[in-house]
Amino acid sequence: MAFFLGLFLGITVGLAAIVGFVKCENHRSKRRSELAATIAAFARMTVEDSRKILPSEYYPSWLKWLNQHLSKIWPYVNEAASELIKTNVGPVLEQYRPIILASLKFSKFTLGTVAPQFTGVTIVEDEGDCVIMDLEMKWDGNPSIILDIKTLLGVGLPVQVKNIGFTGVFRLIFKPLVDELPCFGAVCYSLREKKDLDFTLKVVGGDISSIPGLYDAIEGTIRDAIEDSLTWPVRKIVTILPGDYSDLELKPVGTLEVKLVQAKELTNKDLVGKSDPYAVLYIRPLRDRMKTSKTINNDLNPIWNEHFEFIVEDASTQHLAVKIYDSEGVQSSELLGCAHVRLSDLEPGKVKDVWLKLVKDLDVQRDTKYRGQVHLELLYCPFGMENGFTNPFSSNFSMTSLEKVLKRGANGTEVTENEKEIAQKKREVIVRGVLSVTVISAEDLPPADLVGKADPYVSLTLKKAGTKNKTRVVNDSLNPVWSQTFDFVVEDGLHDMLIVEVYDHDTFGKDYMGRCILTLTRVLLEGEYKDSFQLDEAKSGRLNLHLKWMPQPILRDS
Repeated sequence: MAFFLGLFLGITVGLAAIVGFVKCENHRSKRRSELAATIAAFARMTVEDSRKILPSEYYPSWLKWLNQHLSKIWPYVNEAASELIKTNVGPVLEQYRPIILASLKFSKFTLGTVAPQFTGVTIVEDEGDCVIMDLEMKWDGNPSIILDIKTLLGVGLPVQVKNIGFTGVFRLIFKPLVDELPCFGAVCYSLREKKDLDFTLKVVGGDISSIPGLYDAIEGTIRDAIEDSLTWPVRKIVTILPGDYSDLELKPVGTLEVKLVQAKELTNKDLVGKSDPYAVLYIRPLRDRMKTSKTINNDLNPIWNEHFEFIVEDASTQHLAVKIYDSEGVQSSELLGCAHVRLSDLEPGKVKDVWLKLVKDLDVQRDTKYRGQVHLELLYCPFGMENGFTNPFSSNFSMTSLEKVLKRGANGTEVTENEKEIAQKKREVIVRGVLSVTVISAEDLPPADLVGKADPYVSLTLKKAGTKNKTRVVNDSLNPVWSQTFDFVVEDGLHDMLIVEVYDHDTFGKDYMGRCILTLTRVLLEGEYKDSFQLDEAKSGRLNLHLKWMPQPILRDS
């Protein structure tokens, strides 16, 4: 009996010990998992996240010391800098003055009593003879800024800039490093990143909204002036020691060739009819560098097929902006949408074909409303890039790729007389040849008849030349096969395009089913290709095409 009682107690105690051990291990495992998750979360934290958790009093002591001393000297900085900024920024505002204003200048400018606060400092590694420092700054200032504006009608208005809030990163470059105090020859500064800029405008003694479009025009002018006069790659140079610092100055490094092809599914802003869209393109928002397309009246799917060229100064940070407006005649145009593409995403010497979704504002990242798309072809050509680029106007020129036509053959940063002549002759290039198009088949076309079928045929139009062809009709099919080939004589391959439209044949007419718009860029580059293209303006459907190019390049007589 005692034996069984001992056995029972031993088993019970053993099981209890095992259960307790398992629970303890499970608890420890859970704590380890939670700790690992916490560490992983901290590892993913950004500098901005840490600032949300830690108030300014927990910043490093040296950063607090810097902000405290900046606050002490700020009244003197305000007095010295206000007049300097007013004198230097005033002419910049005039450069960006909107056309609805006759004049725009400062009548009063002071920085106020609130000093900016530095919230972070980063030393950027660089292999050259310089030190690069990024200073993150936050400023909720109380400046006294009054703009004296005059409209084209002669009405003068004092406009106050209020409630300024700014967060950004300034870059300082100390270069070159030398062996005498203060150990660098010059300081180069620039606004490396503009994270946030908020302000309000108020007419002194009136309402700015009483003049339609005035608020937006002035706000856009201020933002563009700051964006282009201070933001990298624009930089200001302060000479410390005598010397030549021209290498710090902003210089062109290449050109960007842009073909504005088309847009689709734009927003309709007109109560009667459709929007009249046009596009504005720029890398820097300077008046003489912004390009404007022609206006396409009453069309939400405009085709422009226009070519523009831009100067690039820093391909690693600059971007191309595209803004599409609805023309309102004498009134201010209304923005339909905008988009941008980073030049760092382009491979030098290679044409990139992109469709960009339009958004409400380039600075707003969370815009879910669909506003349409814009179609571009882009080619970045750095100066001095010789691989794949040849002077197309030399005596032994042979047209083998589009790059040779688009590139002007610059060998350095300074434009020579020869390069000016090349640039002039580039506009006179004609890329002639024969374009052979085989319409192979279509797939999954949308039904056009009551019985769920269609009688499709394809119409092909060379837009600039106006040449047209069409296939035979295939009856009762949503997956027709044509296998028909058409040859087009092309007089200007760089600026022409092929419009391929699908129609349903009816006894008393035709019904439009959809289209594809193709530039000749790809076939000029590759010589021949076969591909499947989605039908635009259709619920479904694809076209299978084969294109071949037989070039005959010539020059127009001067």
